[in-house]
Amino acid sequence: MSLDVQIEGVLFYKAAPVKISALSRMFSVSEGEVQEALQKLQNRLTEGGIRLVSTDTEVELRTAGELSELIENLRKDEMKKEIGKAGAETLAIILYRGTVSRSEIDSIRGVNSSFILRNLLTRGLIQREGSAGRSYAYSVTPDLLAHLGITKREELPQFTEIMDALDTFETQQEESSETRSLFNAETS
Repeated sequence: MSLDVQIEGVLFYKAAPVKISALSRMFSVSEGEVQEALQKLQNRLTEGGIRLVSTDTEVELRTAGELSELIENLRKDEMKKEIGKAGAETLAIILYRGTVSRSEIDSIRGVNSSFILRNLLTRGLIQREGSAGRSYAYSVTPDLLAHLGITKREELPQFTEIMDALDTFETQQEESSETRSLFNAETS
């Protein structure tokens, strides 16, 4: 498979800006080769609904500007729908935990939360912050806190009890993981 197609797949999967230098390392090619592949990808995408947006150091896939009215209408339709159980669960994790990465949310929920996070971002209930290692971190917006009638997350109902329960859960998860590692090492 050609480099431009592989890069397209990575950018689609990440759904966020990716550093050109990271693509170079990922595919063990020079940044010049990545730039050539990006140009080829950009040429391929000029007729579709997706565009390659790039800065001097990063690239990402975005919907074509010509689709902005359609996308805005879809966004408005999504905003009319309830966030659902998964959305409420994810939002509660972010509310109580504070700034948290997607992998931490996934670990607590036990499932991939990418779609739910995108939905909450679109609604303006959460915000994506700078990179936490290899992924972004998420936190609630001041608008959400104001809508809930609080000024800080510590004012949430049963804040201390829920935080204690989350800490206990994470400790049990870590201990369980350590026990499995020891068992696997002993049986090898």
